[in-house]
Amino acid sequence: MRAAERRDRIVGLVAEHQRMTVEALAHRLGASQETIRRDLTELDAKHLLRKVHGGAMVSGSVGEGAFQRRMVENLPGKRAIAAAAIPLFQPGEALCIDTGSTTLAFAAELARRGDLTIITNAAGIAQQAAQGGNRTFLLGGEHRANAGENVGPLVLQQLAGFSPDHAVLTVGGITETGLHDFDLEEAMIARAMIERCRSVTVLADAAKFGRVALFPLCALAGLHRLVTDVPPPPSMAAALKAAGTEVVVAPPAPLSTEFD
Repeated sequence: MRAAERRDRIVGLVAEHQRMTVEALAHRLGASQETIRRDLTELDAKHLLRKVHGGAMVSGSVGEGAFQRRMVENLPGKRAIAAAAIPLFQPGEALCIDTGSTTLAFAAELARRGDLTIITNAAGIAQQAAQGGNRTFLLGGEHRANAGENVGPLVLQQLAGFSPDHAVLTVGGITETGLHDFDLEEAMIARAMIERCRSVTVLADAAKFGRVALFPLCALAGLHRLVTDVPPPPSMAAALKAAGTEVVVAPPAPLSTEFD
């Protein structure tokens, strides 16, 4: 098992069980305890877990945090990503868009276009897209007021009725092994969008690089295009290149860009 994959597994196991010993992790992963201790030291330094005597536990910093807090994190980067993503889609194409602070910034840019079809489970994204004159479908289901999103089996059933061109997603994290998310319901919807669409575009700022979440979405080979605000670190860039993923690095957004 490669070191990157082993560390992804460690973070997932600790997140699942809340706390694990070095001995248990070594047994589960077929590695020596010395190797596991080195892995825990590195993962602790990245704030992906908390190393404690004899093992590791979930770090209070692991997770995406409240949606409203994420809305105001790295706004310039998210605006730049959104502006850079808009020209990548051709008139008449259909886009599945999931819930996220960066996709909401993307929706603000969609309001300046009127030549796309948008399918989304996010009420705010649907509203912005429709204001621009885009044909818009809002998928219904159990409503989460905090993020303004609909989730659950009804969303999945309705998604099955569409065959869009592109999935445009935000994710909890991107590692050399693939895409991850922190929320089970959102991960199920993202996976369904990936399955229904011929191309997958992820909008993610640099904070997502190397960040592991509990629920896997797909391997890097399933990611066709990544739009980000800074170039990925060398190991991530190499993994993306090997997977055939196009990387688009957005220029800084103008200071006058609006964000709703």
